[in-house]
Amino acid sequence: MVVAASVVVAVGSATGMMSALGDGRGSDEARPPEVTRSPGLETLPLVPSPSPPATKSPSPTPSPTPKKKAKPRPSPTRAERKQQQTVVSARLYRHPDSQVLDWVRENAGDPRHAVIESRIAAQPAAVWFADFTPDTITARVRAVTSGGAALGRVPVVVPYAVPDRDCGGPSQGGAPDLDAYDAWIDRFAAGLGSGDVIVVLEPDSIAQSECLSARERADRFASLARAGRAFKAANPRARVYYDAGHSGWHAPGQQAEWLRQAGAASTASSDGVFSNVSNFHTTADEIAYDRQVLAALGGPASLGAVIDTSRNGAGAPADGQWCDPAGRKLGRAPTLSTGEARIDAYLWVKLPGESDGCKGEPGTFTASYAYDLAR
Repeated sequence: MVVAASVVVAVGSATGMMSALGDGRGSDEARPPEVTRSPGLETLPLVPSPSPPATKSPSPTPSPTPKKKAKPRPSPTRAERKQQQTVVSARLYRHPDSQVLDWVRENAGDPRHAVIESRIAAQPAAVWFADFTPDTITARVRAVTSGGAALGRVPVVVPYAVPDRDCGGPSQGGAPDLDAYDAWIDRFAAGLGSGDVIVVLEPDSIAQSECLSARERADRFASLARAGRAFKAANPRARVYYDAGHSGWHAPGQQAEWLRQAGAASTASSDGVFSNVSNFHTTADEIAYDRQVLAALGGPASLGAVIDTSRNGAGAPADGQWCDPAGRKLGRAPTLSTGEARIDAYLWVKLPGESDGCKGEPGTFTASYAYDLAR
């Protein structure tokens, strides 16, 4: 069975992301396409104006890159494509410190600037915390959540430090053991504040757990359940979502059983599940899959799902390619108003343009890739 994970290759620490880009921050990591002019914006769907300026906070860790082949899915219909660029919810928070915003500030004369700025940089995206830094994690999380609270907007944060992350693959890392992880989670929770916040808890931690022994898996799931309880105890308005993989991976029943063991069926720790992080499966496929997972999971009807729509506008590539595949497009804009039962939000968890490692260094913003996704 071909499966696909959605994992982040960490590039430096959360406070050192910008230095990780090196001296070429304003250029492509890979050779850019020949571009002679910027396409007319009048042909592009309208997007909202950027969030008001906010105080700059410590840089988040770059967002994820998938590592295994994705199961191909049919291309979206014309009706689906028309719906993909919906008006973004004014309540989602766009963090003012990101690689795409740096590129926009530093490359005003680039012919791709207008497209990347309006189609990607204007959209709110998740902030990742992918390095194990116990001494600074509370302040860094607080900088994001307080920034959102000051504007009355909802930030999306991604804790990504579980031990044995990525089963020793390209995104290996995380805390040294579960005791250290539990302590890191407590410090993360202390930064959540008291306002609305969405927590996308540990992409791949459940769907990609087959490499663990039964005991190791049970211990990891216990820590994940504990993490959800810690977040909710620290901030009752935090909404916590657990890893459901995506529609091209595990069967809904199997995924639901693991989710149940990890605490995803209990409102003491969970608000539901997330899917398609850093992947390409269509929104329609993910809606159907997430509803099947939730039905198998059980629990109260209040449990819902959030879907990463950042790069799924053309569906999964037919050849199963996962690394910066050609022909992909931006998906539906981030929103908290999906109009779909039990689907709580469409989010951009993976920031479009951050490379999987083929068009640029893993986790770094690559303008040529961003432009191809956005045009």
